[in-house]
Amino acid sequence: MTEFVTLDGGRIACDVIGDGPLVVLSHGMGTGRHDYRHLVPLLADAGYRVVNVDMRGHGESSLGWPSVTGKAAISRTDVAGDLLGVIRHLGGPAVIVGHSLSGGAATVAAAQAPELVTAIVEINPFTRAQRLDVGALFTVRRYRRGLARLMGTTLLKSPRVWRSYLDIAYPGKPDDYRRHVDGIMATLRQPGRWEEFMKTGKTTPADAEAHLSGVRCPALVIMGSEDPDFSLPVAEGETIVAAMPPGIGRVAVVDGGHYPHSQSGDQVAELIIPFLRNHAGKPVRQVG
Repeated sequence: MTEFVTLDGGRIACDVIGDGPLVVLSHGMGTGRHDYRHLVPLLADAGYRVVNVDMRGHGESSLGWPSVTGKAAISRTDVAGDLLGVIRHLGGPAVIVGHSLSGGAATVAAAQAPELVTAIVEINPFTRAQRLDVGALFTVRRYRRGLARLMGTTLLKSPRVWRSYLDIAYPGKPDDYRRHVDGIMATLRQPGRWEEFMKTGKTTPADAEAHLSGVRCPALVIMGSEDPDFSLPVAEGETIVAAMPPGIGRVAVVDGGHYPHSQSGDQVAELIIPFLRNHAGKPVRQVG
């Protein structure tokens, strides 16, 4: 059953499952909390209280939030504030697991409220301002195809192009892929949802990048080896960690594209659960 957390400006929809130290999951732009459907039960079974949220304007969360930018936009700072509000409501502190745009939001939240964030996990995060890799457009097919569809989605405002991007972003398809993507597209057809998605493209990760040096908690950056959003996914993760204080972060690599937690939740759990055991507090129970 969906639960709602009321914050200034709107309501955040979420699922809450399990008992133990708090772990808050936040998805990327244009999808929803169902992206984490394979990861949530594994984290809960490992002894954590898992809160899986819909980003503002997405899924079942409310529309029309005011932005810190003062514009009709959704920034990483906006999402960070929402996540911190959820953590306060649920009695934090918490570990934040953020994918893509929400990876950058996790950085902002950790730097702004260290008392509420014990650790962060960023999955294929957009935490740094991106520069076009012109050379890779000619040499890295997945990067060329992914970038063309991301740009086409924004410029043409085309759901069909967005679905085409998702097909590329999942180089391996889970058994429920078609049903999952059908659900994403059905939600985006609801009144106002596509317009909210488009707000995510009106900001850059510059706000998150500016906070990297202020992160003081442990950080795990997980990169999909075939992520089409980056010409060199592992190098992107290493650059993010290098911008944090020494010894704070580390990079791990998993097979998959931009959505490894949705494509192969078990592989991502194998990376996250040991990290949680070291940094999230004692779990209520442990598998095995």
